[in-house]
Amino acid sequence: MRTVTAGAVLFSFLCAATAGLSAPLSDPAAPATNPAAKPAAKPKAAPANKPATAAPPAPAAAAAAAAAPCHTTGAYDAWLAAFEREALAQKISQRAISAAAPHLVYDQKFINIDRGQRVFTQTFLEFSSRMAAAYRIQRGQQLIKTNAATFARIEQDFGVPAPVIVAFWGLESDFGANMGKYASLSAIATLAYDCRRSDRFRGQLFDAIRLIERGDLRPEDMIGSWAGELGQTQMMPSEYNQYGVDYDGDGKRDLIHSTPDVLGSTASYLKGLGWKKGDPWLTEVHVPANLPWDQADLSIQLPRSKWAGWGVTFADGKPLPADDLPASLLLPMGRLGPAFLAYPNFQVYLQWNNSLVYSTTAGYLATRIAGAPALHHGSPPPALAFEEMKALQGMLARAGYDVGKIDGFAGLKTRQAVKAMQVKYGLPADSYPTAELLARMRGGG
Repeated sequence: MRTVTAGAVLFSFLCAATAGLSAPLSDPAAPATNPAAKPAAKPKAAPANKPATAAPPAPAAAAAAAAAPCHTTGAYDAWLAAFEREALAQKISQRAISAAAPHLVYDQKFINIDRGQRVFTQTFLEFSSRMAAAYRIQRGQQLIKTNAATFARIEQDFGVPAPVIVAFWGLESDFGANMGKYASLSAIATLAYDCRRSDRFRGQLFDAIRLIERGDLRPEDMIGSWAGELGQTQMMPSEYNQYGVDYDGDGKRDLIHSTPDVLGSTASYLKGLGWKKGDPWLTEVHVPANLPWDQADLSIQLPRSKWAGWGVTFADGKPLPADDLPASLLLPMGRLGPAFLAYPNFQVYLQWNNSLVYSTTAGYLATRIAGAPALHHGSPPPALAFEEMKALQGMLARAGYDVGKIDGFAGLKTRQAVKAMQVKYGLPADSYPTAELLARMRGGG
C-alpha cells in the first residue's frame, strides 16, 4: 500500500493549497545538517503521566504510541558504511554501490519535509473539482489516441483499461510534466537513516541501488518526489523493481523517459494489486431518500440486483442491471452528496493510495476520461473543520472505537467508527462525520 507520500503533482498542489496556513511547512531549503560527526542527543526522560480523563482504549493508546517522536542516534557515516556492507551481503555489486555512493548524501531538508508536512484537508468535491479538471480529462483522452497501439497491447497483456492508467498518470505527474525535483538517492538514504520510518526506507534504498545495478536508471537520472518516488506514475523503488517492465524493448525499464515503459509498468503494477480484466471500477448512481444507510460501506458488497431493489439507479435515472455483480455503495460525502457503486476493482485504488478522497478522485477521473458525464454534487452538509474532526476522533476513541490516528482526517477507520456511533444515536448511518453527530457526542447523546 502506498502511504509514504503523495505524487509530485499532488505534493505541489498540497503546498499551494495550504500556503496561507498559520503553521507553515518546515523550510525544505534549510541548511543541511550532516550528523556524521555528531551523534544525536539522547532523549530526555518523559514526564510523568498526568491523565485528566480515563485512559484511552487500546486502539487510541496504540495510535498515540505510534505518533510519539523518535530519536535518531549514531553518526550517519557509520550508518552508511554498515548499510553498504549489508548491500554487499545481499549480493548487490560493488560497482552499483560505488556508482550510488556519491549520491547517498544526508540532507536535512528531507527530514524537515517529512516532519513538517502541512495540515491539509479537502472534501472529495473540493479535491476532485481541481484534480479531475477539464484539461486533464481532455489531455488524457488525447494521449489514449496517441498511444493507441501501446494501450491495445496493454489490454491484451494486463487487462487494465487505458482510462484507468491515464488517470493515475495525470494525477501523479501531470502526464510526466512534474515528476519531482529531489535527488531520490539522497532522499531515501536520509529517510532510511532517520528513525521515523527507517525500516521501510532501508528496503527502498537497497532496491534503488538494484535499479542502478540492472541498468534501468543512472544515479543522476534518479530525480523524483521528496520521499523517493520515481517516474511518471511515481513508483517507489521496490514497486519499480517488482512491477517495472521493458515495454519498448531497449533492455531497460525506464519510467522517467520511456512512455511505453511507464504505461506498461503501471498496468503491471495494477494487475499485481489485483485488477480484474473486464470488470468495472466505479459508477455514479442516484440513491433514494430512504435506504438502509448502514449498508453503504466499502466492506459490504451486495449484488447490483439488491441495490436496484432498494431504488438505486444510474445517475441519469436508468435502472441498474438486475445481476449478481457485487458492488459497494460509496458515499464519500454522506447520503446527500455524490454517490457511487464501487466494484471489487476499486479496492485496487485503495491499494495504490489508501486515502478515500484520492482513490475516489482517481476512479472518478478514469470514468470521465472514458466518457462519463460530470458528477452530480448533491447538497452535502458542510465538512467538519480540522480541529472539529480531531475532537470527534478523540471522543470516538475514548468511547472505544478504533479510528486509526487522531489526525483530523476522516479515513476508513474513522468512517467505520462514525457509522457505529450514528447507529447508536439513531442517525442515518452513512459514515459521514457531521456537526450534528459532533454536537450529539459533546452533549452526551
